[in-house]
Amino acid sequence: MSKKQKANFLDYVPKHNTLFPYEENKSGMIEIIRKNRGLFNRIAQLFFGKPKTSRIELDGFGSFIWKQIDGKRDVYEIGKLVKDKFGQEAEPLYERLTEFLHILRSNGFILYVNLQKK
Repeated sequence: MSKKQKANFLDYVPKHNTLFPYEENKSGMIEIIRKNRGLFNRIAQLFFGKPKTSRIELDGFGSFIWKQIDGKRDVYEIGKLVKDKFGQEAEPLYERLTEFLHILRSNGFILYVNLQKK
């Protein structure tokens, strides 16, 4: 074995970024709330009527995953829960889950806690 082992993405534990509040709407879908800040956004708000906040509504698949993110479950465990809930509909499961989590992370909505044992 090498001195440094590469981290396995399935061992990562996602958690919500507290900078982005969220709500469950009447239809049970999660809406992530993003404040539109900065000079460009301020100009767009003044001249083009852009809202001060945006609400990003997740679909059923995304909302279910969001609700499983608790800062304790790793990606593998979340995947098992998705498989139990959606079955064949979730396939290709880990490819879809990984892509969705990457999108959430690239937008700053989640952070990863790597809980690899040393």
